[in-house]
Amino acid sequence: MVPRKIAAIDWPGKPLPRAFFDRTVTTVAPQLLNKILAAADGRAGRIVEVEAYAGAIDPAAHTYRGKTARNAVMFGPPGHMYVYFTYGMHWCCNCVCGPEGAGCAVLIRALEPLRGLAQMRAARPRAASDRDLCRGPARLTQAIGINGAQNGIDLVNTLDGFTIVDDGMPPPEGLTGTPRIGISVGKDFPWRWSVPGNRYVSGPIPQQ
Repeated sequence: MVPRKIAAIDWPGKPLPRAFFDRTVTTVAPQLLNKILAAADGRAGRIVEVEAYAGAIDPAAHTYRGKTARNAVMFGPPGHMYVYFTYGMHWCCNCVCGPEGAGCAVLIRALEPLRGLAQMRAARPRAASDRDLCRGPARLTQAIGINGAQNGIDLVNTLDGFTIVDDGMPPPEGLTGTPRIGISVGKDFPWRWSVPGNRYVSGPIPQQ
């Protein structure tokens, strides 16, 4: 692939188009694996773990009971970033998936750090090792510089500071979804996917 300028980063690939996100959330989620979440300041990581949340049919989704000021971005156009605050201390980031109004999103649970590790270490000085920089949804937002200011930004528009890049590495083949973790309802939905054997995954590492 020919390198293309993405904010402040040159990658041998291109940002994911709107059409990528404008599909069912359980289709998009596993296909996000091995894509790259890139920031304008040079920090970037490969997506190695995700979870899908599916609006009105999913009791664990923020949008299960309808639209509010907090979850409004999830009901918006696909390809935007939904960022929420949890436990009074952590930010988590999601990719909104279409169609518009469905209230669906993919939670990015873990990244394998690729670039900007010095910046990540400075943002997470208490990380025991580089393995712990982005191993978990709250850790990765802190490491890569995502907070409430990014809620609603357009991931397709690289001028918004963050984008998701396809650099040619395909998602793993033959994946089977596993139960989501860290939730109290909807535990029977097998909507968590991760890269088999990847040491940066936040929860149990499937070896399939």
